[in-house]
Amino acid sequence: MNKQAFRRSICALAVASACAGMTATAVAQQDEAQAEGQGLERIQVTARRSVENLQEVPVAVSSFSEADLERLGLEDITELQQRIPNTTLQVSRGTNSTLTAYIRGIGQQDPLWGFEPGVGIYIDDVYIARPQGAVLEVFDVERVEVLRGPQGTLYGKNTIGGAMKYVTRSLTGDTQAHVQGTLGSYNQRDLKVSGQTSVTDNFFVGGAFATLNRDGFGEFVNTGDDNYNKELTTGRISARWLASDRVDVRFSADRTDDHSNSRGGYRLTTSQITGQEPFGSVYDSQTALPVRNRVRTEGMSLTVDWEMSDDWMFKSVTAMREGYTNTNIDFDSTVEPTLLVPAIYEDEQFTQEFQFNYTADNFSMVSGLYFYEGEACGVFGTLLGQLGVSVENGGCVDTSSQAVFGQGTYDLNDQWSITLGGRYTNDEKSADVFRATYLGLKFPDDEATPIAINSDFETDASWSRFSPHASVRYRANRDLMYYASYSNGFKSGGVDMRADQSLNPDANQPYDPEIVDTFEVGVKAEMWDRRLRVNAALFYSDYQDMQVTVQRAVDAGVASQVLNAADATVQGFEIESIFQATESLTFNATLGYVDASFDEVAFFNPVTGEIDDVSDLWSFANTPELSANLGFAKEFRTQWGDMVWSGNLAYRSETQIFEVPSMLDMDAYSLANTSVVWYSNDGRWNAGLHIKNLFDKEHRLAGYNFAAPRDASGNITGPGLGGEDTIVGYYGDPRTVSFTLGYRF
Repeated sequence: MNKQAFRRSICALAVASACAGMTATAVAQQDEAQAEGQGLERIQVTARRSVENLQEVPVAVSSFSEADLERLGLEDITELQQRIPNTTLQVSRGTNSTLTAYIRGIGQQDPLWGFEPGVGIYIDDVYIARPQGAVLEVFDVERVEVLRGPQGTLYGKNTIGGAMKYVTRSLTGDTQAHVQGTLGSYNQRDLKVSGQTSVTDNFFVGGAFATLNRDGFGEFVNTGDDNYNKELTTGRISARWLASDRVDVRFSADRTDDHSNSRGGYRLTTSQITGQEPFGSVYDSQTALPVRNRVRTEGMSLTVDWEMSDDWMFKSVTAMREGYTNTNIDFDSTVEPTLLVPAIYEDEQFTQEFQFNYTADNFSMVSGLYFYEGEACGVFGTLLGQLGVSVENGGCVDTSSQAVFGQGTYDLNDQWSITLGGRYTNDEKSADVFRATYLGLKFPDDEATPIAINSDFETDASWSRFSPHASVRYRANRDLMYYASYSNGFKSGGVDMRADQSLNPDANQPYDPEIVDTFEVGVKAEMWDRRLRVNAALFYSDYQDMQVTVQRAVDAGVASQVLNAADATVQGFEIESIFQATESLTFNATLGYVDASFDEVAFFNPVTGEIDDVSDLWSFANTPELSANLGFAKEFRTQWGDMVWSGNLAYRSETQIFEVPSMLDMDAYSLANTSVVWYSNDGRWNAGLHIKNLFDKEHRLAGYNFAAPRDASGNITGPGLGGEDTIVGYYGDPRTVSFTLGYRF
């Protein structure tokens, strides 16, 4: 099927979905047996920094409650990818807890310090600046919200593609505790404990702890170590002080330690050096490095809500976070030290946000000030054993950001309302970069004298931007709302921490910010006595100066270049629906389509010294054209309690891993999951059986592509980087079965 025909088919499917919804409504209106007041549960969200009904928010947002997450047996936030249209949430290559996040084609694949994510991750309104440790476990959580499209007028930094809000369980003062254990495939052994109580009438405390463990899906064949295993502990303590009827003070501190082995990749081709052919299992690998790995993230926050009057509310969010990563990644995945990358990352951040919120009969406003101070440092080596050299990169980036923001909504009448907002941001960055070449294999902690200095410079830059937002909302009736919006997104520029001035003298020049202008129209409707809910959005984004990291093999290692690709266009649509067929049977479906293309890409060719336009060769990474999900939940009531059987089938069309096509690109695939959860009559006991990836579908998520040169027929014509043909893939989980038992005190 050609692309034009494919697009027509997709549009026809969208129209058919809408027509199906209207048909269902017509049929429903003829059904006079429905009891008044029955229907789908109302969903409350805080997408616009205030509590609102999901159906009244003029934003494309998906929300998952604690009950939803428990029923589905979700273990971490990456599993939400299946249930959110046009969204990629995946574990990055070579790691267990680094997040790759894209929404509507906008994100950031490179987890190196100095780069900033395109999707904002927030824990209780605190922005998480680094992707390391951002694969958040579903643990002590009240709900998760995912907002699609730029959200800069309300959220901290870099919400150019969207935002994910991870909201932890609030303290109510009730004495309660919850213990949950899980046993499953690959010797899965999880334990989660949480609880809270009141110390006085106005002071509450709580805490939660989890230890999550699993053997590997495969092994490092030459060492016997587990590959794709899990060894993680996490904990959180919290306190809440109701200082008065109008002042609410909340404190939280958390820490996560991940000691899982660093992941080994699966070679897609035969090794040029050892002759090792691809293994029979994609989870098996080899390594010339120790598999030790540690990722530690921790932080604390203090939130103060002050109801200054019946109309005015003041909020302060003060937070500090830091992270540490020490890992070893064998890029070529052989027993020889051909292409090894040991790395150490450290980062710390301080954020302060002040909000002034106003609410009246027909006008509401959120405004405030935002401050961010952060330092991200790191060092990593590219160890080329066959050449007997190592190339090491190191340095730090200091970031200072200040912003003033505001957004107000005015109700013209009962049906029409308008929203205007804006955010002025000023970002300042300073960086020092060091890149040197050494004889032999040099690890980051080793002392050695370089034989060449490739880069040694300091640089700084600053950028300012005003990002406006405007939307209009029309309530046709109680159950039908239309909206249209315009949003501008801004993601800060930076410095390439892999810069090699010996190859590119201008490598010390900072790259520019990304800018996106997004236009969106949407509809949110409830029909059939509110038993059918359909939310749909159509969007168009003009994506300017997109930041793309290009790495290519050279004799002495890897040369990096950060490009600002101009005039990219992203457009598409999303449909989310849920249908309560009977009192005990519910269906849900999502459909997302993205047409993302580069209109022009300015690529510096180091061989010719010229700027080439390679837009005809590039495509968007981690952005399938089509994503869909179809699910159901069936409730059974028995004398022993309630049982809920649920399942889903999630589809993703073919996906390009990098901007340039490669052997790593993944064909279309579908994943099926099913769960059965039992709840006791007294609400204290629950048990669940969860089967993930029911049909054991092999699916590749990421990889490294340093391929050897090939002719037009695909035959290798020479050695690759370090003498090896490095095309290595990383994969999603195989079929797993787990049993969970929980008790609430």
